[in-house]
Amino acid sequence: MPELPEVETVMRGMRAHLEGHTIVRAEMRRPDLRWAMPPGLAARLQGARVLGFRRRGKYILMRLDGGDTMLLHLGMSGRVNLTRLDGVREVAVGLHEHVVMETEQGGRFGLVDPRRFGAIDLMPTQDEDAHRLLAGLGPEPLEPGFSAKFLHAAFAGRRTSVKAVLLDQRVVAGLGNIYVCEALFRARLAPWRVAGAIGRAGTARLVGAIRAVLEEAIAAGGSSLRDYVQPDGELGYFQHAWRVYGREGEPCPDCPGEAACSLVGRIVQGGRSSFYCPALQR
Repeated sequence: MPELPEVETVMRGMRAHLEGHTIVRAEMRRPDLRWAMPPGLAARLQGARVLGFRRRGKYILMRLDGGDTMLLHLGMSGRVNLTRLDGVREVAVGLHEHVVMETEQGGRFGLVDPRRFGAIDLMPTQDEDAHRLLAGLGPEPLEPGFSAKFLHAAFAGRRTSVKAVLLDQRVVAGLGNIYVCEALFRARLAPWRVAGAIGRAGTARLVGAIRAVLEEAIAAGGSSLRDYVQPDGELGYFQHAWRVYGREGEPCPDCPGEAACSLVGRIVQGGRSSFYCPALQR
């Protein structure tokens, strides 16, 4: 599933391609994705001007001038096609392209979702943060509210693993398996460490590592894993910078010297693979 950097990349692509545009055509090619489409969605989108975009966790919010916000979740296989019409309104529809929007300025948006685990909803803009999918989310990891002090308090008393706590969207929004593995490696914390036993120094290292890995991944356009590509069709490149994720049995890139080098290990936690260096992560 796309994580924060991939969703941020898609959101920025949509902003560059659609912000300020007026939607002249909207078509829902099926009545549902993961859930039913909002009633009359196409009619409510047509004629609306796109005011701006926001990302909250793994959700994209497109704000419209009529006071509505369209929520988009990519799910496991969803991706966005952003193209220019160049005066031609009839465009060949791709396989599994379930939602189409065209703008007066010649922009075209297509949502492709083969497995249909994505979602679209519509809400009043003023009620965004109260939406059922957003209301319980924790702070954004790249915003000031996500601090060492906050994370230390969030860990206090928790007897579950640090990885499980970081994947809890109620604690911090947008993190997923790839970037948690990478951040824990950079912070030199083992994924099975009990969260409540990590001291202030450890949480400070972890906050810095989370911020750094997310910022680098966004700059690289995210990671291309299975179905994910950027809105312009280009692949993300952060997967080439993974230090431990998916590298089981390979030499740890940070261990000093070949003689002392450890091999990247893998364990399964909560049904997901955790990759780590047995020498550096404690």
